[in-house]
Amino acid sequence: MSKRMKSLLMSAMAVAAVGICQDVSAETATTPLLYVDNSTDNNISVINVTLKKVIATIPVGNLPHAICPSGDGRKVYTTIESEYALKAIDTATNTVVGTITLPADPNECAVTKDGHYVVVPIRGNNTAMIFDTTNNQLVKTLPIKGPHNCATPLGGSNDYVYCEEQRGYDIARIDMKTMEIVDKIKVNGEARPFVITPDMKTLYVALSDLSGFAAVDVASQTISEYVLPPTAMMPCTIEPGNTPTHGIALTPDMKKLWVTDVAGGGAYVFDLATKKYSQKIAVGKCPNWFAISSDGKYVAVTNAESNSVSIIDAKSQKVLAEVPVGKGPKRIDFADVPAMPS
Repeated sequence: MSKRMKSLLMSAMAVAAVGICQDVSAETATTPLLYVDNSTDNNISVINVTLKKVIATIPVGNLPHAICPSGDGRKVYTTIESEYALKAIDTATNTVVGTITLPADPNECAVTKDGHYVVVPIRGNNTAMIFDTTNNQLVKTLPIKGPHNCATPLGGSNDYVYCEEQRGYDIARIDMKTMEIVDKIKVNGEARPFVITPDMKTLYVALSDLSGFAAVDVASQTISEYVLPPTAMMPCTIEPGNTPTHGIALTPDMKKLWVTDVAGGGAYVFDLATKKYSQKIAVGKCPNWFAISSDGKYVAVTNAESNSVSIIDAKSQKVLAEVPVGKGPKRIDFADVPAMPS
């Protein structure tokens, strides 16, 4: 081989090596961490999903009732019922770095994808409050009949946030540019956790007194209900008896919906193409709320009365671990936390 050919080969190998390093660096630039609100405790548990163990416990105050991460993974927000407060957690240090006082008891918040705004439903005065996170200032208060959970469309959005109106049997769509409610989607009951597809054409929602979920075609307002198989009932004190399903989550490829069977201690996977449920996946006692990692590999569910979180392999639908956490875990979500510099 000539010297010129050897030189060209060495250059090509060097370029390939750089490319490989860049790919690995991109893959390891963030760490998927689970944040768990221990709803009858005074703290939030942080789970490293790869290690399958709690790596931090963050004191936040009694009765935390939300986990809503910013899109960049640098902040996680929680609401505290006992203090009427919204608190910001820095994921680099897992400490509370900001507190906003609220007028009444709050519930599950939502953050725009860019982290600029956080929307907080206030159950105590039937409003949703919108805060600018750059200065912690209130920018708008909207009337909501029986506010419960707020969320952005799957994958995040800067343009729209949705909040439940339990007493209105609908879910309100808030335009974040105008800061106004621009639509109300009827759901035929008291909305519990819900998910909106990225194109905002379909809504999946758990409802009070429904064991399973409802699928809503937003344009036509057509509602279809899919009932879970019959289950052996167990007492669940944290969720009321009219909440047979409290957790619902859509996979990133939008092909499957995960649904909790609260009283049956199980999770089901609904195939949206075949319209069929999987076999029951046994988890802990009174499973409550789901989270799915952004790469779709892991599903996590809080077991409210086992004081644990089950981590499930999404593809095989097998439980990989049950991780002990604090008391009464409910809300849960993944944050893709930026890796700390070495």
